Amino acid sequence: MKTVIIKYNAGNVQSVMYALERIGTSYLYTDDEEEIRSADKVIFPGVGEASTAMSYLKKTGLDLVIPSLKQPVFGTCIGMQLMCKYSEENDTKCMGIFDVDVKRFPATPGFKVPHMGWNNISGYKGELTKGLTDDAYVYFVHSYAAPVCEYTVASCDYVTPFSAMLQKDNFYAAQFHCEISGNVGQQIIENFLKI
Repeated sequence: MKTVIIKYNAGNVQSVMYALERIGTSYLYTDDEEEIRSADKVIFPGVGEASTAMSYLKKTGLDLVIPSLKQPVFGTCIGMQLMCKYSEENDTKCMGIFDVDVKRFPATPGFKVPHMGWNNISGYKGELTKGLTDDAYVYFVHSYAAPVCEYTVASCDYVTPFSAMLQKDNFYAAQFHCEISGNVGQQIIENFLKI
């Protein structure tokens, strides 16, 4: 099986590589269109700022490649947000795979933004959450989130309920960092690789 991690100038990719190595999965880290299109599985991870990341995707043409992929694609953190239609972070038009807008958490007494640390997810649907216990804990670091919508396959509550995971056709996404979410995150990655 050929697994590709998309290279697009985002941070935190090394921990995704380590997570794949821990479960014995080899990978290619690339922004080459042919390599991406020929992959069995594509992972689109990262930490970063929406407008800068989208600018790099546009420069390389990956903003058109990613939405056209037919194999399973898994976006995490900023990867998930860029798969949405729009982000309030620097007024950024994103790829539009999921027809939903990413919004900043509203300032609310008693809640710090960014939402950072362990929180539980619930309302599971679909293949990515197979084998997870109810209200499993995962690790978040984000100031922006997609609301609960028709694509939501797991949700979380911080300030307001939001989409912890999305799915549409062959596109899967998680707002949290699977690669640093312990056994739960590893289970989700393994579930994705089995799709």
